[in-house]
Amino acid sequence: MLVIRTVGLFALTAVAEVVGCYLPYLVLRRAATAWLLAPAVFSLMAFAWLLTLHPTLATGRTYAAYGGVYVVVALGWLWRIDGVTPDRWDLIGAGLAVLGMAVIAFAPRDP
Repeated sequence: MLVIRTVGLFALTAVAEVVGCYLPYLVLRRAATAWLLAPAVFSLMAFAWLLTLHPTLATGRTYAAYGGVYVVVALGWLWRIDGVTPDRWDLIGAGLAVLGMAVIAFAPRDP
């Protein structure tokens, strides 16, 4: 259950970060309304808050492990929002990132 909760929290955190970065991108590069900056700020605030809820690893380990899940969420965004199907290299890279996340987050450590 801890694994599912941890990975789920990482995924939710990644979505908050991607949304918080994507909305300003739309404003700056795609001439979208500046009103999108308000939800972007709230999304990035949620991202920062969600990071505080992650397992009590050393913060560097938490952020490193989170990065693996972020890669998968970003590729999901590529597929669903950008309409670009990830290729086999994207999927291999995502698999390696998740494997690395699992090693960092769930390896047995001395207290």
